Amino acid sequence: MITFISGILILLAGYFVYSRFIEKIAGADASRETPAYRMRDGVDYIPMPWWRVFLIQFLNIAGLGPIFGAIAGAMWGPVAYLWIILGSVFAGAVHDYLSGMLSIYHNGLSITEIVGIYLGNGIKQFMRGFTVVLMVLVGAVFIVGPAGILGGMTQGTLSVTFWVWVVFFYYIVATMLPIDKVIGRIYPFFGFALVFMAFGLITALFINGYKPPELTISTLRNFHVDSGKFPVFPMMFITIACGAISGFHSTQSPLMARCITNEKLGRRVFYGAMISEAIVAMIWATIGMSFWGGVKELNDIMTANKGNAAVLVNEVSNSLLGKFGGILALLGVVAAPITSGDTAFRSARLIVADFLNFKQGPIKNRLIISIPLFAIGFLITKMDFSIIWRYFAWCNQTLAMIVLWAETVYLVRAGKIYGITLVPALFMTAVSATYILIAPEGFRLAGNIAYPAGAAATLAALTGFVAYLYRRRTK
Repeated sequence: MITFISGILILLAGYFVYSRFIEKIAGADASRETPAYRMRDGVDYIPMPWWRVFLIQFLNIAGLGPIFGAIAGAMWGPVAYLWIILGSVFAGAVHDYLSGMLSIYHNGLSITEIVGIYLGNGIKQFMRGFTVVLMVLVGAVFIVGPAGILGGMTQGTLSVTFWVWVVFFYYIVATMLPIDKVIGRIYPFFGFALVFMAFGLITALFINGYKPPELTISTLRNFHVDSGKFPVFPMMFITIACGAISGFHSTQSPLMARCITNEKLGRRVFYGAMISEAIVAMIWATIGMSFWGGVKELNDIMTANKGNAAVLVNEVSNSLLGKFGGILALLGVVAAPITSGDTAFRSARLIVADFLNFKQGPIKNRLIISIPLFAIGFLITKMDFSIIWRYFAWCNQTLAMIVLWAETVYLVRAGKIYGITLVPALFMTAVSATYILIAPEGFRLAGNIAYPAGAAATLAALTGFVAYLYRRRTK
């Protein structure tokens, strides 16, 4: 319990102290007019109160990652706490904040266009296709996931297929209508369910006397049931994404950059939402390591259920909160992916619209882009969920790496302290490169090959960055 409480306090300190330092570097200016006013169109550019913008941002980014990912990450033991805490404060929240602020500075542009401005046209073209594919994958994954949970709750009356169609229909409506008509109104209820789920469960856990393992010298090791195949680095750093750092977040920040009314509110919305998500991840990691009796028992039950964390979430919710509380908690679990899925499709639409310079005011224009995206998403729902999820996890962290490099170049050009993003960018380069080389779904290379190759890729990235600095100084 000491580790858990200390972790929460460090996360809060990160928000109240470190985020102010980041805000100062970014140069947020309350006197500048934001895109919400300057480019108001009644569809995507709409001024909204900061608390509503924060709530939408939080629910957009809090998909299944801080729940399923945190439970799966807890299989490595208390070392997962370090990644959630340090990753969120020094990497994830910085990544989210700067991606949102850069979008504000560039008239609400999507992250693909922002990356192009700072990393070049070639990377921009790659990012356009890569990010749209990723968004459609996210949307498809977050149709199947919540539909499966709802199907389990209504077993015998309403089937999973029925809920797939319901969620799919909601996505169409939420993507097509102005952001304040559906998303801005329904999210407060979803937000209550998600907050109740997290804090209700952790309170019940401690009241019932469960004791999570503490992070000590002796527990700072790999507890994974298959530790040889799943080393802490890089596997855990890919598994726990949304609770520490996630490239998906940078695709969502521009949505709220188009609605925020004051640059000074960016710290609350973007940095604050990431810290809030990290707290949710801390809660679920703690539940995972203690509810079944320990990390070993968590590994056993995850292995028995073939890594399906949904089964564990259902058992935890019903056991700790009773039938009614369990239903409300599960609705919070359902709300998280649904509120990420709808904005994933919305982001895909906006990315394509930015690329085509296709104004999204007329509903006809929105339909022209959205229909093909939804058709592809529906086809993907017919694929194996586990396969989609594994590749999404790697793509997600690779996107975070690219965005961190773009943010670093921005800071260099602006003459600001760039180490705040350079260090996370190098670390995520090492994680992403090593993972795809060593992972079972990657090239499956031996560690004595994958680790040096990952280090070489990171060194190459650093060398390229140093060369870029040298060229700037000699011009």
